[in-house]
Amino acid sequence: MAVDTEHETDDATETVTASVVGASGFTGGELLRLLAGHPNFELAEATSRSYAGKSVGSKHPPLRGTDLRFTEPDDLESVDVLFAATPHGVSMGQIDEFFDVADTVVDLSADFRLDTEEQYDEWYDGHDAPEYLERAEYALPEINRENLPGAELIAGGGCNATATILGLYPLVEAGIVDGDQQIVVDVKVGSSEGGAGGGEASSHPERSGVVRPYAPTGHRHEAEIEQFLDTSVAFTCHAVDMVRGASATSHVFPSEPVSKGDLWKAYRGAYEDEPFVRMAAGGSGVYRYPEPKAVAGTNYAEVGFELDPSNKRVVVFSAIDNMMKGSAGQAVHAANVALGFEETAGLDFAGLHPVGAP
Repeated sequence: MAVDTEHETDDATETVTASVVGASGFTGGELLRLLAGHPNFELAEATSRSYAGKSVGSKHPPLRGTDLRFTEPDDLESVDVLFAATPHGVSMGQIDEFFDVADTVVDLSADFRLDTEEQYDEWYDGHDAPEYLERAEYALPEINRENLPGAELIAGGGCNATATILGLYPLVEAGIVDGDQQIVVDVKVGSSEGGAGGGEASSHPERSGVVRPYAPTGHRHEAEIEQFLDTSVAFTCHAVDMVRGASATSHVFPSEPVSKGDLWKAYRGAYEDEPFVRMAAGGSGVYRYPEPKAVAGTNYAEVGFELDPSNKRVVVFSAIDNMMKGSAGQAVHAANVALGFEETAGLDFAGLHPVGAP
C-alpha cells in the first residue's frame, strides 16, 4: 500500500514522496529537475530499463551531483505520488500497478486525456482501461482548477493542445467563439516533442533549417482541443528548427463584430489572476508577440492577439515550452493544486534573456 500522508494546505514545510516512471526521457528529466528543487516533494525513485543502475546525472546533466540512480520499473516502491512519463499505451496497461504503490498518479501521456472509450477508438488504438477515464482530471489548471483538488488520477495535456487551448479559451469563455465559427490553427513545434528517441526525422541533419508540415490534418491533439473548448478546429502542425517550444497561431472569424476592447476584456478576465500566463499583444520592443524563446525552461505561457477588421478576423498567438508548460511543468502545477500546495511551488523560474535557440 502507498504511504498515508495527510495533506495540510497551510503547512509550507509538508513533504510527500514521489517517483518518476520513464525518467530517462526528456520529459522525465524535466520532472526530476523540478521535483528535486521542489520544497514539498522528496524524490524516491527514477525508473528506466535502459539506464538502471546509472546515476540520473549521467543522462540528465542538470542533475549531476545528485545521489539518485535509475532503477528497474518492475519493483516500484510505495510513494505518495507517482509521475508517469512513459509513451502512449504504457500507463493504461499498468494503471492498476501504479495505484497499488501510489495514492496519486500523474500521467503525462495521452492515455487518460480524453473522456470516452469511443474517442480512443477514433483517435488512437482503443483503450485498455476505460473504467479509469471518468476518474481522470485534466492537468491544465487554467481550465480545470476547480476539479483538481484531491484528484487521484491526473492526465497531463498534450503540448500542442495546451498551446492552442490557452490561446483560444478566453474567446470561448467570452462568447466571441461559440462553436459555429471557422477556426484554423497552425502550430510550430521543436524537436524535443519527438522525445529522446525521436528517430530519423528528429536527427539534427534532417531537422536543421526546416519548416516541415508533419501533421497537415488529423493530428490526435485535435480531439483534445475540441473536447475542452467545445468547438471544432482545423489543425495543422509544422516541425521547425528549434529544440524547445510550441507556438500556436489561431485564425478566428467571429460571427459578430469584435473590438480590441472586447478582446482585452476577454483575455484579462480569463488570465489576470493566473500565475503562469503572461500577455504579449503587440507592445513595444523586440518580443511584441508570444515566442517560445521567451518562455524556454519555464512553466509560463505567453498569449496575445491582433485584430484584423478588414478580414473580420482575430489572430491569436500563444507560446509555451513544450516540455514544461506542455508537459512536466503542467504536471507539477496540477499536482500542487491537487495536494493543496502553493500553486507556484517549484515553478518560479521566469526564464532567461538573451538565450540561444530554445
